[in-house]
Amino acid sequence: MEPLTVILIGLALIVCAYMAWNIGANDVANAMGTSVGSRALTLKQAVIIAAVFEFAGAFFAGDAVTDTVRKGILSVDFADPMIDEVFSTDIALGFIAAMMAAATWLTIATRYGLPVSTTHSIIGGILGVGLILEVKYSTSLIDWEVVRKVVMSWVASPLMGGLIGFFSFVIIKKLILDNDNPVERSMWLAPILAFPTFFVLGLALQYKALKGFISKAASNGWIEDKNDWLPVKENGVFDPWAENAWIPINSIMLAAAIGIISSVVLYAVLRRIDINEEKRGFKGVERIFVWLQIITAAYVAFAHGANDRSNAIGPMAAVWQVLSSETGQLAAKAEIPIWLVLLGSAGIAVGVLTWGWRVMETIGKKITDITPTRGFAAEFGAATTILVFSMPFLAVPVSTTHTLVGAVVGVGLAGGAKAVDFRVFGKIAASWVASVPAAAFGAVVLFVASGGDALNMIVILPLAFIAVGVAIWKSGSEVHVEDALSDVGGDGHEVTPFELFHEHARAVEETVEYMLEAVNAACDGEDATDAIEMTIKTELKADYVKAEVRRLAMNDRRFGVHTSIDDFLYMVSRQDRIADYAQNVAEQLAFRPLFDDEEAKANLKAMAKAVSDTVAKYEDAVEALRDFTISGQTKAAEDKLAELIREVNFKEHEADGVEANAAAYVFSNGDDAPLAAMHMYRVLQRLDDVANACEKAANAFLPILNR
Repeated sequence: MEPLTVILIGLALIVCAYMAWNIGANDVANAMGTSVGSRALTLKQAVIIAAVFEFAGAFFAGDAVTDTVRKGILSVDFADPMIDEVFSTDIALGFIAAMMAAATWLTIATRYGLPVSTTHSIIGGILGVGLILEVKYSTSLIDWEVVRKVVMSWVASPLMGGLIGFFSFVIIKKLILDNDNPVERSMWLAPILAFPTFFVLGLALQYKALKGFISKAASNGWIEDKNDWLPVKENGVFDPWAENAWIPINSIMLAAAIGIISSVVLYAVLRRIDINEEKRGFKGVERIFVWLQIITAAYVAFAHGANDRSNAIGPMAAVWQVLSSETGQLAAKAEIPIWLVLLGSAGIAVGVLTWGWRVMETIGKKITDITPTRGFAAEFGAATTILVFSMPFLAVPVSTTHTLVGAVVGVGLAGGAKAVDFRVFGKIAASWVASVPAAAFGAVVLFVASGGDALNMIVILPLAFIAVGVAIWKSGSEVHVEDALSDVGGDGHEVTPFELFHEHARAVEETVEYMLEAVNAACDGEDATDAIEMTIKTELKADYVKAEVRRLAMNDRRFGVHTSIDDFLYMVSRQDRIADYAQNVAEQLAFRPLFDDEEAKANLKAMAKAVSDTVAKYEDAVEALRDFTISGQTKAAEDKLAELIREVNFKEHEADGVEANAAAYVFSNGDDAPLAAMHMYRVLQRLDDVANACEKAANAFLPILNR
């Protein structure tokens, strides 16, 4: 092998590894984005699980032989005399340019957190090469019917994924979340829902992830005929017992067995755990669907690794076939060396670990609020859609990315149009449309610049890598493994805005408790200084928590299903006023002595107690609001929250009655000490302000109940 050829192959392998790295960095969000967004998995757990299953799928379940012309974009007649060594070399150089262009586009998209299709990116690169070769050889190479199907899939797969995701969540909501006893209902219904889920995954596992293994088993005589398990490629029928079945009976029975076993296992697991116990930020129904969501996510990662590995090493296999063979001829099929399989698999895994978190955040957090129930519905919608479109009777090359994003939007729409950030979705859709032309343009530029000469390509590729590196560096983006492997918080899950909002409510309640101590001490003739100071300190503590709640809310869309950002910040402000007024009560106690009348002081203590009871009931309402958000937004949790809001209003009205009696007594009996009586009346007013603030803060939750 000539030194020039060895150098070119080495550079091509670097491009292949770079492509694999980008596939891992961008497409990993397909598998794990919803799990991270719903907090079913931490970012650290997600990237590790994704890396393991992506590598396993790519290394163990990928095809051993690949089409040299990926996805049928180029229609090449390998019996044509035109397919000589010169043409084959042009194809090899063109595929190198296509890989580099597609990988560069993926780097740009990942940098901005945009989930794009790696399949469509490499299709775009090959399309660009095909255009140049058509002009150079005055022939027709591009199969525009395949291109038309790709364009159709931009609309068809997200739409179908969105519809299935939408109706899947609606079914879960109607059957479980809106039930009077959602936990009891989910204990027996979740295993039933698991059957169709694992049935679909069982079929998809055979048809998508393990088709290479099944084909190998047939060729080695381990099974009689691969079509006993895999769909025929053409002229099929829907009769599963027929020899030319679209869905063979063997695969149906295996998928059914997987579904039954999974349902039984889930039923047994649910009987062994207390799902009402909060764990990692979930309780009730959501804890059940955490299991289902993680399993579906692991499957998607495995299947993605098995399928999309060829996007990186498929073109490289053709390059290796041409450049390493003595004839230098391109064939229809190319063997994939084990070292090339390892390169692609490792590249995908490294991409997951280093840069995958960027796109995960977009799918999991920026489009809509994701909970385990919603995440499960989205994953099920995506898996079903991909399975349907991959069947030979449709054979449309859909993108996992497009399908899952559509499913996430569909699930978000189940919570109302306001729950979806269409600005983010618009940017994502625009990046989809740009993928094919951007990669095609890049491939054309690289191939034309090389002039079809190996030496020129050897010079151009390092320059291209330098340009990409400089662009990433100039944009302020760095790749850090520790960014992916760092957990937020010490309890294994990220705190949501509503959980932190509850922490703020507890700090507010603590402020009121010290205020009550101060009032009682002042009325009993004791030194209230310590209690007053503690009231001021706890109010300051509440302010710190309030600031953190606002910061988190401004950067986290996971509460979008429940309320808007403006309504949520209004809730925070109303809650903060409770502590402000409590501090004001304590400060007024320090101004001058109270009206020295035992009954008046007893009335003041009663008012302070009524206010404290109102605040305690309000904190119960906030806790119910938090539980509402982490247990599946069930109808039962909604009813409990509504009842507590009513009780807060009732407590406030009781406090109003106590305040009216206390004020009437002060005015009726305070003529001998008018300044002291007026001072006590002002303390009563400030206490009334605390109770009123509770009522207004609780009523601020009503928009959530009306959604």
